[in-house]
Amino acid sequence: MTSTIRTSVVPFVVEASGSGVAQHLVAQGDNKHEFDTDAYPAFGGKDAAPSPLLYALGALTSCNQVTASIVAKDLGITLGEFTFRIQGDLDTAVFVTGAEGNANFDKVSVEVTVQTDADEEKFSTFVSEVERRCPVSQLYIRSGLEFASNWTRADLA
Repeated sequence: MTSTIRTSVVPFVVEASGSGVAQHLVAQGDNKHEFDTDAYPAFGGKDAAPSPLLYALGALTSCNQVTASIVAKDLGITLGEFTFRIQGDLDTAVFVTGAEGNANFDKVSVEVTVQTDADEEKFSTFVSEVERRCPVSQLYIRSGLEFASNWTRADLA
């Protein structure tokens, strides 16, 4: 059997080590970005670094902004400053006590304001394309949780 190599596939590799609930992570690649995770004291950590759940929500903001920049270029629109507020509602019963159910967030809400020169019609297309093309948004959406996304257009400064 011959496998086809897709040149559009980029591997993202992270290696990690740790003890207790804290980890040190290294992203493989030219720059070897490093970061740490920990957990809240209620979950056995020292809160010395962001929790994995905060990183997951932060990944959603930054991936949306990266995707938005790509989509804006495709649509020929200009973007300015972004502001995000993301909330993930997590019932910790499964995670902490082992209750039956799903350990995922129950709901994730995304609120975005972005400065742009796009009119309302083009902005609507832009938002739809960002949500469709953002890998992290799609991770959340396809996970089955309740996902709400509200984008607001602001005039460029």
